[in-house]
Amino acid sequence: MGGLGPMAGQNHHFVQYAPERIPYAMKRYVDETHRLYGVLDKQLADREFIARDYSIADMACYPWIVSHERQQQNLDDFPHLKRWFHAINARPAVERAYALARTVNQAPVVSEQSRALLFGQRAGQAS
Repeated sequence: MGGLGPMAGQNHHFVQYAPERIPYAMKRYVDETHRLYGVLDKQLADREFIARDYSIADMACYPWIVSHERQQQNLDDFPHLKRWFHAINARPAVERAYALARTVNQAPVVSEQSRALLFGQRAGQAS
């Protein structure tokens, strides 16, 4: 679970946001995300949740899987992960949280202003 966020984050950066298309980087992080989905799929083969019982591991991983299509991942390749994803998605608290998020997060994910803050800064440049 510790690698999913950083690697899926790099996937998002190079596939969705990077101003320069770098095929090697895109393939690298799409493939690494695929590998990590496979690790989760194997982990979920004999259990309902990542750490057997519903835990912070499920809460931390689920949001990264929500964007599976943007990460160029097909959940049909990972049947145990797909089952888990739909089970988490159907939890009442998750449904409420994502419904609320849709009312709050209506602006584009990355605007020109946020791009200037998120990408390309060096130490001492943050404003």
